[in-house]
Amino acid sequence: MKKKLLLILVAVVACATVVSAQGRRGLRINEVMVQNDSNYVDDYGCRTAWVELFNSTFAPLEISSVYITNDKNNPKLYPVPLGDVNTEIPARQHVIFWADGQPSRGTFHMNFKLQPGQDNWIGVYDADGITLIDEVVIPASLLPNTTYARKADGEGAGTEAWEVRDGTGNKYITPSSNNIIKDTNGKVEMFSEQDENGFALTIMAMGIVFSALLLLCICFYIISKIGERVSRHNKAKSHGAKLTELPKEARPEHDSGEEIAAIVMALHEHLDTHDQESTVLTINKVKRAYSPWNSKIYGLRELPHR
Repeated sequence: MKKKLLLILVAVVACATVVSAQGRRGLRINEVMVQNDSNYVDDYGCRTAWVELFNSTFAPLEISSVYITNDKNNPKLYPVPLGDVNTEIPARQHVIFWADGQPSRGTFHMNFKLQPGQDNWIGVYDADGITLIDEVVIPASLLPNTTYARKADGEGAGTEAWEVRDGTGNKYITPSSNNIIKDTNGKVEMFSEQDENGFALTIMAMGIVFSALLLLCICFYIISKIGERVSRHNKAKSHGAKLTELPKEARPEHDSGEEIAAIVMALHEHLDTHDQESTVLTINKVKRAYSPWNSKIYGLRELPHR
């Protein structure tokens, strides 16, 4: 028995590890600024280089066991510390790490700096320090206060998926925000153009409602049939027989609602009792002898007499 429990525990831990590792595969380097002279300010009021990571999955992602580095020969250069609740990135959200070389300032301040005027390689490794999750090379031509960012959050691979952003036009610099700022919903606009009067939307809504009601009716029907079978089984058991052993014509019938109501009313009228149910309130008058010694009025504070 103990061996089985141990095997189950090992299997559960292994499955949890695999799921967690698969989830971290969705972590992406999303935007990087190498030289920050007049841009985003950290929690100490300083302007330093920063790296934005993006959770491309549709579930929260815990990153406290990953490594961030700018040295291929040292994949475990900066381990993201444990114990910080902010290391859990919500679904499709971002987090900023500061490359200021001052890890004593907190979880999101890394122990290395990025060098302006030269290529900067950045890599994110899994908890084993071997598996490379994502990497990017920041070109040396990147100007101050510009970023090297993905064209779309967490999407694409290779240099084709990246672009230089200087904050002009549609090339916004978006630390801790979406790289593509959407002010309209194309699907909603297309639907409004094709269905100006809303007839299709009404039909869809009514179809969903009636489908849900039909499904609910089917569920209630199945539950009632299960209840009837259980009732027949208990009835046969009370007579010392098994339902499956009895011929079909000799099997007891399920009590109807009228029969159950008649039994309950008879119990109520003749025995003045009922089944114990959470929805039934029973009030019985209780007569007790009154004693002034246990009266609550003697426990009240009296005003002083003048």
